Amino acid sequence: MQIQPILAALKRHKAGTFLIALQIALTLAIVCNALFIIQQRVERISRSTGMIETDLMAIQNMWVGLSDENASEPLIKADLQVLRQLPGVQDALATNSYPLRGGGWSTGVRLNPEMKKPAAQTTQYFVDDHALATMGAKLIAGRNFRPDEVVAIDPKKFQFSPTVMVTKALSDKLFPGSSALGKQIYLSDGTPPSTVVGIVERLQVPWKGGFADNFEANSTLLPVQLTGNFTTYLIRSKPGQLASVLKAAPEALFKANRMRVLPSERGVRSFAMVRQDAYKSDRGMAILMGIICVVLLGITAAGIVGLTSFWVGQRRKQIGVRRALGATKNDILTYFLTENLLIGLGGVLVGALLAMGMNLWLMKQFEMARLSPLYVITGVIVLLLLGQGSVLAPAMRAARVPPVEATRSV
Repeated sequence: MQIQPILAALKRHKAGTFLIALQIALTLAIVCNALFIIQQRVERISRSTGMIETDLMAIQNMWVGLSDENASEPLIKADLQVLRQLPGVQDALATNSYPLRGGGWSTGVRLNPEMKKPAAQTTQYFVDDHALATMGAKLIAGRNFRPDEVVAIDPKKFQFSPTVMVTKALSDKLFPGSSALGKQIYLSDGTPPSTVVGIVERLQVPWKGGFADNFEANSTLLPVQLTGNFTTYLIRSKPGQLASVLKAAPEALFKANRMRVLPSERGVRSFAMVRQDAYKSDRGMAILMGIICVVLLGITAAGIVGLTSFWVGQRRKQIGVRRALGATKNDILTYFLTENLLIGLGGVLVGALLAMGMNLWLMKQFEMARLSPLYVITGVIVLLLLGQGSVLAPAMRAARVPPVEATRSV
């Protein structure tokens, strides 16, 4: 089929052609970036914490009426004893934070005290020798903390720990091509070094995104029990008994000592609830972007159908003349499909440029990653197929216009 007559016809319908091409371009630009955002959010939601999350729960505890922060040390030990002896509980620990909690400690790690800039950023989990068993984290090298290594320290006076465990991600960052096991690292300026005694396969930081994306698996465990008014208990129940422990654990804590507050919101949660709360905004964003994509694609398809149907109605006499001169139904069908393809090609070319430009703006404003060309290529193919599918029904109606239409008066 000759393209020249089609281009001549499009020139006579500049407004409609421009609007549909513009609609395709904007749809491509928005959908590509929206799908990229969805992929990032889904990838973030799917990240492993490094813990065995089943049968795991968390309790946020706040002491009231303590005149001395160090007075919480025996209270925490008593709570842990109560929790570990509770029917249905496999193990428990007190910690300052845990993966996806949303708050915690972070610091820079140096390989020697003279380093001006930290070699890596890490979160600090203050735990005891029950941490690995409670969290379900996997030790891949070295050893766990010994009970005699665990010390109680006022958080305002904490400086360093002689021994630490680190995640494999932090080990690889600090010592590429080798292992951190047995080596010394510095967690604070002007303090003695800490010796790495164990390496954990993975343990996510407490924050789910933003600034923490650059070190999301760089975690350090320290054999330190922080005293103070606030602590968090992680509890692992025996298989299948989480529901009963969720109810029994708070009751047991209040029975042991009523001088405490468990927040009504996020005070007692299974880890499934922790994950759901942590990724609520990401899940909402992914759903919103998905709805936007569906709506935009639907509007674009409807626009193509409407415009093509309008053009078919306008050209019935012209189509009848072509049929009378020997054009087949397939010729008419091909004409409208080719016409739409040309409009679509113009739209996707502009849309590809807009998609990359929009991504550059999002990178600058919201620190997003660079859009992969694969999304643009996929979007181009989808929009062109959508255009051909949308124009098919009006084009088939045009192909059914009889030759006698040429003899009818307007």
